[in-house]
Amino acid sequence: MNVPSHVTQLLKALRAAGFTACPVGGCVRDSLLGRRPSDWDLCTDARPQQVKACLSPRWRTVDTGIAHGTVTVLTRGGPVEVTTFRVETGYSDHRRPDGVRFVADLKEDLARRDFTVNAMALDEEGIVDPFGGRADLEAKVIRCVGEPAARFEEDALRILRALRFAACLDFAIEPATLAAARAAAPTLSRVSAERVFTELDKLLLGRGAGRVLAECGDILTRVIPAVGPCLGFNLHSPRHDRDLWGHIARAVSVAPARREVRWALLLHDLAKPECFVLDAKGFGHAPGHAARGAALAREVLTELKAPGRLVRAVEPLVRWHDTPMPQDVAGARRWLGRWGWPMLRDMAAVKRADLQAHASTPVIRRRMEETARFERLAAQAQRRGDCVRLNQLALKGSDLMDAGVCGPGPRLGRLLSAALEEVIEGRVNNDRADLLAWAGAQKR
Repeated sequence: MNVPSHVTQLLKALRAAGFTACPVGGCVRDSLLGRRPSDWDLCTDARPQQVKACLSPRWRTVDTGIAHGTVTVLTRGGPVEVTTFRVETGYSDHRRPDGVRFVADLKEDLARRDFTVNAMALDEEGIVDPFGGRADLEAKVIRCVGEPAARFEEDALRILRALRFAACLDFAIEPATLAAARAAAPTLSRVSAERVFTELDKLLLGRGAGRVLAECGDILTRVIPAVGPCLGFNLHSPRHDRDLWGHIARAVSVAPARREVRWALLLHDLAKPECFVLDAKGFGHAPGHAARGAALAREVLTELKAPGRLVRAVEPLVRWHDTPMPQDVAGARRWLGRWGWPMLRDMAAVKRADLQAHASTPVIRRRMEETARFERLAAQAQRRGDCVRLNQLALKGSDLMDAGVCGPGPRLGRLLSAALEEVIEGRVNNDRADLLAWAGAQKR
């Protein structure tokens, strides 16, 4: 296992002082999977004050969680958390231990961890794996350490962590672990909105996100209640070959792993049950679901304490996901001017994934072709640098006033907007002389 030098130096310092010290948890898991760990955590039998004494003054330490045995060491390679071997007692709030007790045995420390794939360490002789984490990595399984019900009773957040790891690693959740997660799902009400958002955010970007959503909608409804009515909801449409939640999960699974796109697809149809009607022929429709869905998306993300920039990005993606996209150059330019290329790229991705999650009917195939055409036209306009906004127009208000075409006032703004429209439509070149000539020919 390739342990970076800044971590190796800490291990050597602790071991030279007579202590046991090991990389533990996610860094071991990711290394065994052939991934580069994003961070390295160490565990040791040294008490926090001993860790600080051993590593100072060469390294600066911060008491980030010293009551629970954790000291953060600031190294040139980045911060490294060093935690004393411990066992935990009492979880009255289903989230944090009421107390911890420091121990000298590494295996006791590993026994308190959530899943077998996270309960491995690397000592001087090799991998320490008392709970079969390595075998579960090979089998691509998320399994609790020990009794699943006890693990989830201790910390309700582990329910969402199980789903997140299953999605990000594209693993299955072991049946007993999944059953226990379902049984403990009501305790998710004890978890803060910020923690829920963080787990869902990571889950949605995972390779197995769609599969996990499809399998675990009943758990997710505990943190996003609007999911509940979508489970098993029959859309009564030949364009749909799945129930509503199955459609949403499929759309997420085929979408590019971009945060705004996948959040939009998770939320895009949650308003359909409340907007749903059957026509005289028994076909289902959900008039107004996109507008209602945009408002609902804002409500859900706000309740989850999501970053404002994500809320602002997702709301229009949901609002416009069902709107036909322009099929002409001028229309693509107008949308480009209104939204900008990054948003249009995401709009096309949302539309495409939504359509891919439908049954393959002639109407759906035609809409796929229209989406591709719109994206192509918009991308070409972006690459050419077409004029799509007033600040790109070669004509300025001062030009019109200097030429005596128009004085200051409302007409000046209207004339500039009309000039931009002429350029967008391709009737006038975005050239100062051409635009002045056009403006001079307009009725005063």
